[in-house]
Amino acid sequence: MNQYQQNNWQRDFFTIAGGQTVSLIGSAAVQFSLIWWLASETASPIMMSIAGVFAFLPQLILGPFVGVWIDRLSRKTVIIAADLFIGLAALVFALFFLYDQPPYWSVCVVLGIRAVGNVFHSPAIQAAMPMLVPQQELVRANSWSQFMQSGAFLLGPVLGAAMYAALPLWIILLSDLAGALVASVTVALVKIPDPKRQTQQRPRFFYEMKEGAAAIWQDKKLFIVTAATLLGMVFYAPLSTYYPLMTSDYFRADAWHASMINFSYAGGMMLCAILLGRHGAIKNKFPVIHVGLMGMGISSLLCGLLPAGMGWFWVFAALCALLGASSNLYNIPYVAYMQETISPDKMGRAFSLIGSLSSATMPLGLLIAGPIAENKGVSLWFYVSGIALLLLTLISALLILPRKVDKAGEENS
Repeated sequence: MNQYQQNNWQRDFFTIAGGQTVSLIGSAAVQFSLIWWLASETASPIMMSIAGVFAFLPQLILGPFVGVWIDRLSRKTVIIAADLFIGLAALVFALFFLYDQPPYWSVCVVLGIRAVGNVFHSPAIQAAMPMLVPQQELVRANSWSQFMQSGAFLLGPVLGAAMYAALPLWIILLSDLAGALVASVTVALVKIPDPKRQTQQRPRFFYEMKEGAAAIWQDKKLFIVTAATLLGMVFYAPLSTYYPLMTSDYFRADAWHASMINFSYAGGMMLCAILLGRHGAIKNKFPVIHVGLMGMGISSLLCGLLPAGMGWFWVFAALCALLGASSNLYNIPYVAYMQETISPDKMGRAFSLIGSLSSATMPLGLLIAGPIAENKGVSLWFYVSGIALLLLTLISALLILPRKVDKAGEENS
């Protein structure tokens, strides 16, 4: 990173982050509207599980291959192309809603199509950030980014609920296209350096995918935390598809209350991002990561223990705020650690691989959680996921802690 970039990184960062935030607001409004329409029309955990599988399957299948291309192509081009692809998918589906009410399964299809764009977009953004931001500022930049994203996820569902009550779905879908155009323009205005690489060689997908995996495997602490988290996500990931049903069926609330759950979760994320952003740097990231994972487990466990009925809804909302704060307390230092330690020319593959493995936990978890939630209720799965996360976090911490003790003993001897 040259001196000019060192001095102007905040301007470039906020230009891109601002455009992405506008895009995320539109996407969050669309996502909320589609999911709430599907939940209110079907009231079926199985249908919600199918929608979740479609939303995560593209990352699972394409992610490892996409990472190779992200590390070979211009990351700026990848980000813009992915944004426009998502916007155009929303435009096409809006036309279907304009002329008729499409079948329920079509929502699953459009969620899958939009997810294809995200397969390219998310790791490209994460891999581009270290090329714009000085290493010592990565925690702060990730915190600012998460703050703006959380704000988008906070405002998006509220906007989505208002639009859902007043507008037809085809108009709501167009907000995704508008946001994609704004995001593309802001990325186009910023020069994003790319790492040095040998683009003249033909891609050797499996060899290059192995290099991305090795970047994680060779860092034993990162590998242990990642493995524990991925196992925990098998239990935790299905919860994202069950929040609407928890609100509508378990607590007997309506769409506005569902938007308040999103509001609480995003508010917790924002508060945590502010605190981490003010701190600026976290020297030892793994204790913070484990505290965040533990907070996610405790929050999920308590959500599953709540009695049914509207009287307990606001306790559920408060726990969702704690859940959101805990997720950022885990995610921000985890991503910053990867950005600091993994070689820039392998970063796209590493983040894509993590994304693919994370996505694999969703369909696997839904295959288990769907039938159980259908027969026993969605609240049970909140309880199960909380227990699983707490146990896996404890195992991860115990596996990492002895290494620190041994190292300290060697230094004292």
